[in-house]
Formats: sequence, C-alpha cells, structure tokens
Amino acid sequence: MGSLTLLACCVLAALVGSMAASVSNTSSRPAEISIGTLFTFNSTIGRAAKLAIELAVDDVNRNPKVLGGTKLKLLEQDTNCSGFLGMVEALRLMEKQVAAVIGPQSSGIAHVITHVVNEMHVPLLSFAATDPTLSSLEYPYLIRTTQNDYFQMNAIADLIAYYGWREVIAIFVDDDFGRGGITALGDALAKKRSKISYKAAFPSIADRNAINDLLVKVNLMESRVYVVHVNPDSGLTFFSVAKTLGMLGSGYVWIASDWLASVLDSAETPVDPNTMELLQGAIVLRQHTPDSDLKRSFASRWDDMLRIGQASSSLNTYALYAYDSVWLLAHAIDQFLDEGETVAFSDDSRLQDANSSSLHLSRLKIFDSGHKLLDKLLLTNFTGVSGQVQFDSVGNLIHPAYDILNIGGTGSRRLGFWSNYSGLSVVAPEVLYGKPLNISASSKQLYAAIWPGETTVTPRGWVFPNNGKPLRIGVPYRTSYKEFVSKDNSPDNVKGYCIDVFKAAISLLPYPVPSQFILFGDGKKNPSYNDLVEKVYENHFDAAVGDIAIVTNRTRVVDFTQPYVESGLVIVAPVKEGNSSPWAFLKPFSIQMWCVTGVFFLLVGAVVWILEHRMNTEFRGSPTKQLVTIFWFSFSTMFFAHTTLQA
Repeated sequence: MGSLTLLACCVLAALVGSMAASVSNTSSRPAEISIGTLFTFNSTIGRAAKLAIELAVDDVNRNPKVLGGTKLKLLEQDTNCSGFLGMVEALRLMEKQVAAVIGPQSSGIAHVITHVVNEMHVPLLSFAATDPTLSSLEYPYLIRTTQNDYFQMNAIADLIAYYGWREVIAIFVDDDFGRGGITALGDALAKKRSKISYKAAFPSIADRNAINDLLVKVNLMESRVYVVHVNPDSGLTFFSVAKTLGMLGSGYVWIASDWLASVLDSAETPVDPNTMELLQGAIVLRQHTPDSDLKRSFASRWDDMLRIGQASSSLNTYALYAYDSVWLLAHAIDQFLDEGETVAFSDDSRLQDANSSSLHLSRLKIFDSGHKLLDKLLLTNFTGVSGQVQFDSVGNLIHPAYDILNIGGTGSRRLGFWSNYSGLSVVAPEVLYGKPLNISASSKQLYAAIWPGETTVTPRGWVFPNNGKPLRIGVPYRTSYKEFVSKDNSPDNVKGYCIDVFKAAISLLPYPVPSQFILFGDGKKNPSYNDLVEKVYENHFDAAVGDIAIVTNRTRVVDFTQPYVESGLVIVAPVKEGNSSPWAFLKPFSIQMWCVTGVFFLLVGAVVWILEHRMNTEFRGSPTKQLVTIFWFSFSTMFFAHTTLQA
C-alpha cells in the first residue's frame, strides 16, 4: 500500500511539473510579434498578394496550434514600384522592430533593401523576386519563396531545342529582373547549341512609341522566335504594338515568361476578347503548383470572396506563394520560440544621428536572434497551397516546375510540363518524381501547339531579313531546248525543268530565301555559257540556273551542284597524257591481266580439243597440227563471233 502511494505521488509530481513547464513555456511567449510586408499594392501581382497575405495572417492567428497563443501583427508598406521608396519603407519597418519582412515583388527593389535587412539581421521572404542573381551567398537574409528564374530560362531553352530553333530574339525590360533572366537564358541556350541573336532591351518607363520603334527594328532581323520577359503591368502593350505591325501572323513565334500567366490568371473571367485576340498562338509558362485538396479549398474560398466583391483580383500563382510565405514564417517562429529564443532588438553602434538630422538612424534596431530565425526558416518543411515548401542547399525551393500553356480561342490549353527532374513531359512532375529518371530524347514530349496564324505547322523560326537583298540568279535566255529553261510571263519571268528543280531545292531549306531571276542573253541566239559562268565569278550574279555543262575550265572559277540530268554521252579521258605507240591497244589491260587471259584461252582450247578430237576430223592429225588447231581456236575467239549453223 505504501509503495502504491509513493508511485502515485511520483506520477502526480511529474504531471504537475509538465504542466508547470508548459505554462512557463506559454507564458514566456510574447503576446504579439510584428512582421512587415513590402510590395506594390496596386499592381497585377500586388493586388492578389495583399489579400493572400492578410488571409494567411488571419488563418494563423485563428489557429491555436501554430503559435501557441502568440499573434502576428501585420505592418504593410507600399513601395509604389520605386527602389528609392522601397528603401525608405524598409527603413521604416526596421524602426518598428519587425521580426521578418514579406516581399518585395520586384527584383530591382529586392537588390536595394537586401542591404538593409542584412545589416539589421531581419529575414526577407520574397514571394515574387525571381531574378537569378539574387543569390543567397551574396544576400544571406533573403529567402526566395517562389521559383528562381534560372529554372524558368532552362525550361524555355528546352522548349526552343525541342522545336529545333537555333536563334531567338530576347525582348526584356532593362532592369535587374530583365537582365538577370535573359543572362540566364543565354547560358541555358548555349548548352543547347543555340543563342540569342539580338537582345532588345527597353527602359521600364518606355511608352508606346518607344516600344513601336523597338519592334520595328526587331522585325527587320532574321529570327522570328521572340522571348518576352517583361513586367506584367506593361507587357500586353508589346502584343498590342506587335499586332499593328503585323507581327502576330503566320511564321512568328512568341514565348512569354510567367508574367503573362499572372496577367491572365488575375483577370476577370472570361478574359477580355480583345486581349485574347492579341495572344493567339503564344506559348506561355506558368509556375506549376500541384493540385491538392488544400489548394482547391483555398481557390474556392477566393472565388467566393471575388463573387461578393471582397477580392479585387483573381487568384494567381504568386498569391499562392505569398500565402505560404506567411505560414512558412509562422512555423519557423513557432520552432524558434519553442527553443526558448526571444524576439529582442538592440542598438547598432555604427548608426548615430547627425546633428539636426530628421532621419533618426538610431531608431534602427538589430534583431539579435535574426540568424537563428533564418536557420529555422531554411529548415522548415511543410505542405502549403503551392505544394511542398522546402529549400535546397542553396536556398531555392525544391522541385521547380512549370506549366507550358498555348493561348487559343478564349482561353489556354496545357501542352505539357517542365521540371528540372524530367525536362519536358506531358505527365505531371509530381507523378514522375516517384519514378526512375528518364532523360532520353524520346521521353521529351509535348502536345501539338496551334501557332500564330492558326496553323499547326511548327514555324521555321527564321526568315530572310526584310532589309536584305534577294539573290540574283542568272538564267540563260535560250532559243532551243526551251523545256530546260525559257522566258515566261509569270512573276518569276522564267520557267522550265531547271527552274522547277531550283525552287524545289530552295523549299527544303529551313528558312525562305527570296531570289530574283535575271535573263542572260538577247533571246535571238543561245548565250555563251562561259560568259554566264564568268558573270557569277565576277559577282554580277549570285548564282546561275540552267542546263550548264560541267567542264574543266568552268569548275576552276565556280562551284557546281551535283548533276540531276544524265547527259547520255560519257567520254573517258586519261588523267594525264601519254605517248602513243603501235602497242597502245595493250594498255587497257596490265601484263598480269593479259597473261591470265592467255591462260584461259589455252584452257578453253584444250577443253574443246578433248571434246571434239574423237568425232571432229578438224581436230585430228599430227600432234603439231592438233596443237596449232588448239592455238588457232583460242586466238579466233578474240576476233570472231562463233555461231552454230543449222540446216
């Protein structure tokens, strides 16, 4: 009885101790932790991201299992698409002692304010800054909670290689976002033995006239494959100007990075028909987020808010990443507090207010345990509305993947997927992650696309430049054998078998080559073909087409194609001249050949003698006569055609 009482007391003491520790841990947690947001509110991405962040903060605060009673206090600052204002607003957030900042959406602003958060040791979670040059090595307190454009540009490079194009023209905004992405695209294309033939950069404040001048210049070049990497708020202007210039028709290829998918996803449903008309046949990339019950539930909730007017934008992928950024921060803060860490700030001795200065730099505080919260953020692993949220060793989200969309009609259809694991595929990346890696060329598949001009034929991607000169083709103006080539009243001014062969060969090239046929001769007599060839040699003509014989003196000055008509007459000529002699008839055969021929003649004569001498009197007589008959019969076979006479 005494032992049972002692055991009960021990258990009770343990429970009381546990409850006391729990109460102590809970009481040690702050009632409120401030976090900041920093992005452009009135923008395509910002309108959706603002609502997503506010919803996430509300969901976290209503969930007692996440932060154990601690609430997140949201402090929102608008950067208004300005790097200077972004810096000012970032300093204001640092004065308010925020534990972390969510944003910005602009890569250019991210380059600026990362210097602030690095000094203050405040983690910066960007849901839309995709510039590949925003490296965690240079900016350790920047955590990219969206996909890196390095992977998107590799997806575009794989897409270009899949269709067999070798040169592209990059159209991009001339800022950190545009330059960083296009640099990554150039590196990715080089691995595929392709290249950017021209970089068409324009300032972020370019008006319609500047865009028109840029596209006019681009349209004069050979490549017809355009990669457009611009900001979502101004990108549609390019397609509008391109339409007025006739650059949205057959033969053109337009590939847009994920900015265009954000524009279309954020627009009201259905999308404006005038907008869709500008995008017919375009290929668009969109960051891939796997389907899940969590994502569908969030999308349904968003649609309900949109229906009653509480949402000013439809849901896009950046809003999903913004929502998950808040939850990532909540999970990390929870683990941070569980380990007994505190959210405390201290002065920076390097910052001192200047005399009569209104900046009050001394108000900026360093987050003492910011590096520990940063470590927790990078180690956090959970499943959100955008899929699995987990970082690799260099700070990028694992499993980067993109949807490849084809704009057509009033919407878009999916051609396939791209992931850094399996490349191009018609199977969703999350399905392939559980299968062995297959990198064979046959595994790279996409559904058929409908290109500009409503054609299913893949464009060649290259044309003869509009400012280039057509080939000058010299054609003999014959008066005989007009079936080969002759004058005609057609637009080409010539016709004939040689012309048909030339046009058929030109059509097999992977790009169109304009040509101009020029008659050579007066039409009263056949022209001198030696003079025609000489005109090609002197660059009066770029080439000549006709029944031009290949002779030695002509091959010394020009190159000929392979003959496509048999002459019917072949002349065998010696490679080098030799002296004539009475024994010249022996030269076709070597001495060994003549000896072998003689032996076979004697053998044939001997066989005939064996068969005939018993019955044929011509093969009888003295041995000398029979030997002479054998030699004579063998010799005569060289000069006589033996026939059998019948009565």
